[in-house]
Amino acid sequence: KNLLDICVGSLTFWLVGYSLMYGDTSNGWFFWSGLMQGEGADLFFQTMFAATAATIVSGAIAGRTKYTTYIIFSVIMTAVIYPIAGGWQWQGSGWLTELGFIDFAGSSIVHSVGGWAALVAALMVGPRIGKFIDGKVFAIPGHNQILATLGVFILWFGWFGFNGGSQLAMGTFDDINAVGTIYINTNLAAAGGVMTAAIVTRLWKGKTDIVMMLNGALGGLVAITAEPLAPTPGLAIFIGAAGGVVVVFGTELLNSLKIDDVVGAIPVHLFAGILGTLVVPLSNGDTNFGAQFLGTASIVAFVFIVSFVI
Repeated sequence: KNLLDICVGSLTFWLVGYSLMYGDTSNGWFFWSGLMQGEGADLFFQTMFAATAATIVSGAIAGRTKYTTYIIFSVIMTAVIYPIAGGWQWQGSGWLTELGFIDFAGSSIVHSVGGWAALVAALMVGPRIGKFIDGKVFAIPGHNQILATLGVFILWFGWFGFNGGSQLAMGTFDDINAVGTIYINTNLAAAGGVMTAAIVTRLWKGKTDIVMMLNGALGGLVAITAEPLAPTPGLAIFIGAAGGVVVVFGTELLNSLKIDDVVGAIPVHLFAGILGTLVVPLSNGDTNFGAQFLGTASIVAFVFIVSFVI
């Protein structure tokens, strides 16, 4: 399914999504083929974001989804859902941009978009057999925690491109310096997420949970993604640490609601994504809590309803 996402995403975002997201291109609204200056680089960069939003859904509902059904959803996610949500902010004159909403690299536009779609999917397909029995939660652990750890390290490394690349420029010293700052804050936030997940699970459960630590790293990364440039290093650690805590308790919340999320995609991408978006005003004075809340709520309404209908 993840192999499918990058392939389907590459084709559909090139065919329809990019034009839909930005309103127009050198070749009109559909079947983008021209290469004006800068369009090719941005098309490639945004294709990765579109595919990322789709992969989030696959993790939450792994093991119980018809392959052909998932293909249909992946096509619509990368061709329609993500481009519309992304255009609201990143088109340049999108209505969320005009409102003052800020989401630097996609805590909401990428991660919570995928997270809300994942939540809808998990609700509709139901839990795996054996996950919830007589009101009790039974863990169904992944088969190889070493491979899971390697996967998180790969994601962590890729995040430097995800956040650093969102500076969208490397032509001046200030741009290069900004990218370096983004790298530092991104890395510190991930580390903060790991440490808080480790401490919370140790104190609460009496055992350091490696899976929660791994998802804590991702929660920290998602949380800092909305604004990785403006925070001080100390604030970046705090935001990442908060993301790690949200992941731990968000997982418990889903279990209490009998929602089966195989890899913790919903706590990581949805809950930590909302957190990261809402705390942007702590470091960036160009927005406010009202604008951030309204932008988050708008994405919630759009993605939840459209995903449910699909």
